[in-house]
Amino acid sequence: MLEELRVQNFAVIDQVELTFTNGFNVITGETGAGKSILIDAVELLLGNKADPSFVRSGAERAIIEGVVSIDPINRDLVMEILEREQLVDPDDPDYVTIIREVRAKGRSTARINGVAVKTDILTEVGGILFDIHGQSAHLSLFHPRYHIDLLDRYADLFEVRDSLENLVDELGKVRGEMKRLQDDEDALKRRADLLRHEVQEIHAAALEPDEEADLNAERNRLANSEQLATLALQTSILLNGDDNDDPVPIIDGLMQVAVAMSKLAKIDPDMQEDYEMAESLAQQAQELGITMAGYVDEVEYDPERLDELEERLELIKTLKRRYSCDTIEEINAYGEHAQQELDNIDHSEERLEQLIKHETTLLRHIGEISKRLSDARVKAGKELGKAVVAELQDLRMERTQFEVLLAQAEHPQGCIIGKKRYKFDAKGIDDVEFMMSANPGEPLRPLVKVASGGEAARIMLALKRVLTAADQTPILIFDEVDQGIGGRIGAVVGEKLWSLSGKHQVLCVTHLPQLASYGDKHFHVRKDVTKAHAATMVSVLDDEQQRIHEIAEMLGTSGESGRQSALGILEEARVRKMELNPT
Repeated sequence: MLEELRVQNFAVIDQVELTFTNGFNVITGETGAGKSILIDAVELLLGNKADPSFVRSGAERAIIEGVVSIDPINRDLVMEILEREQLVDPDDPDYVTIIREVRAKGRSTARINGVAVKTDILTEVGGILFDIHGQSAHLSLFHPRYHIDLLDRYADLFEVRDSLENLVDELGKVRGEMKRLQDDEDALKRRADLLRHEVQEIHAAALEPDEEADLNAERNRLANSEQLATLALQTSILLNGDDNDDPVPIIDGLMQVAVAMSKLAKIDPDMQEDYEMAESLAQQAQELGITMAGYVDEVEYDPERLDELEERLELIKTLKRRYSCDTIEEINAYGEHAQQELDNIDHSEERLEQLIKHETTLLRHIGEISKRLSDARVKAGKELGKAVVAELQDLRMERTQFEVLLAQAEHPQGCIIGKKRYKFDAKGIDDVEFMMSANPGEPLRPLVKVASGGEAARIMLALKRVLTAADQTPILIFDEVDQGIGGRIGAVVGEKLWSLSGKHQVLCVTHLPQLASYGDKHFHVRKDVTKAHAATMVSVLDDEQQRIHEIAEMLGTSGESGRQSALGILEEARVRKMELNPT
């Protein structure tokens, strides 16, 4: 649930700190006081575009902070994102703190649990935690392209749709390869010639993975053979001596030292370790002398071999440049890939036959899943229609008919169901549209052509009520969705929104006193004009008299009669809530 919301220097808000209940939170106040600005602030936390105009006049930046406790139902989904992005707070793993900062000069930043993130992460997390129904939310009802998603959400079909989408993606790749094989045989022939040349060139080079390092090492030795021979000879003479033995060879000197040290150690046992060191040095020098004498004989200048090495290294360099590779491993991998593509082209007819068979298999599988989806939609559509009609009856639209229309179209290249082929996409074969008849005797017609403004609001509420009851989103926010609804059914709307708070935290901005009377926590928004700049102030009406006064103000009545009317509305809501939830 949304535990806390802090807003600073945002639009007409100077500074506001709110603590919400996990039930039904209502927000009321006069028009223009800034009620919906609180919802704008929440939407900014969820990744909405930051506009510098949001910053309060005279301030450098606006800051919005929200603290959300993670609901157990959505915990796995939220933690998957937080762990992936390394955003989990080890001190408070059950909470998410989101901060959005907007600067007057245009920049904005976002942080989750103190870590800077991109706004798409806010959107991803917010999409799991929040569902906001704004004043124009019902407009989606008038776009049939959204209806299939609403129905599938109600029927819990998105997991099946995911598997269908994977198959459709695979089919797209298969058909893409088929098209490449069928469209341009000349281009394929030219491509095969190029690939064949590349494969032959790389194969003829016969490059070994570690070859370049070995070649460079050998070239380095050959290119410096004269210097190597001179240094090796000098080292050998120093160790072994020459024909003149002048000066004394190092090996002879070390052996003489070892003999002297042995005698010394016999007299003074404390020198035993030093003697052993001298003996070891003499032996190692003798071994090194043998090695260097052999090395002098091995070092030779071989210009032909040096030319071979240079040519080989130049070949490797040329192949790297030609195939845009950094290593021999990448060159060989390029050759293997080219060979695979060449094999596919050389066997394009066989490959095409394989692809055609695979396409048919996929089309049958897509047809099976699409048929399963369609059958589930037919059943769910009937249930949804009945549920919406029942809700509309409560909302004083007793004679309204509401049905879900499903239509399919045949297509020669479509998925296969039985002996027919149907047009399809990643959502299946169905076109879904909500149909309605507002008055008796009128035929069912598309929703967009029937509903008036007030009816649209009530239909939207009915659908949201039906759909949200099956929704897993923990926080539901309604921003004056009671527009176009009169006070006569305000209490019904309030009861329906309050009933959602059994499984969700609900926040609602409203102008209807009957709806507000169902709030478990009541916030009052007013504009303070006593300061140099008008500022929105929010207070909690936690006293019964305060609520009575606010409800009376919303009714537009004054005096004792207004107070009694407000008291009656609040008492009626309290009794109704007790009836619905005696505990």
